[in-house]
Amino acid sequence: MREIRGIHVLIGFVMAFSVIITVNVILAVNAVRTFPGLEVKNSYIASQSFEGNRVAQEALDWTVSAHLSGEDLILVMLEDGAPVQPVIEEAIFGRPTSVAQDQRPEFSFIDGKFIAKVVAEEGNWNLRLNARAADGTLFSQRIIVES
Repeated sequence: MREIRGIHVLIGFVMAFSVIITVNVILAVNAVRTFPGLEVKNSYIASQSFEGNRVAQEALDWTVSAHLSGEDLILVMLEDGAPVQPVIEEAIFGRPTSVAQDQRPEFSFIDGKFIAKVVAEEGNWNLRLNARAADGTLFSQRIIVES
């Protein structure tokens, strides 16, 4: 049996903490690399108009839902049970925690629904939507897409 000396204990500690630090750095780098980023550039400026925008958007009284049907992303926008056809300024279909699989669907308005072709595997998907109502009100919402 060999005698354990101080150098052996030091080497053990250094190796153990090296593994811990290496794993933490790898996880942190991957987390930052796949994070979608900021919602707004300056949260203070965005907060100044948030309440007014929220009230205007709620006044539209739209019911919005999205679901997948095969390769089709179907977006339904209703006002008092009737379809509405706003101008879609921006739509991003993607995962909630990563921008790696983001897609910008091109919607067509067919039979009271917006329909676009997308590539979607199993899992959690969101649709980040900016649409402009006929009266100029911006409708901005993150919609959970049902499979």
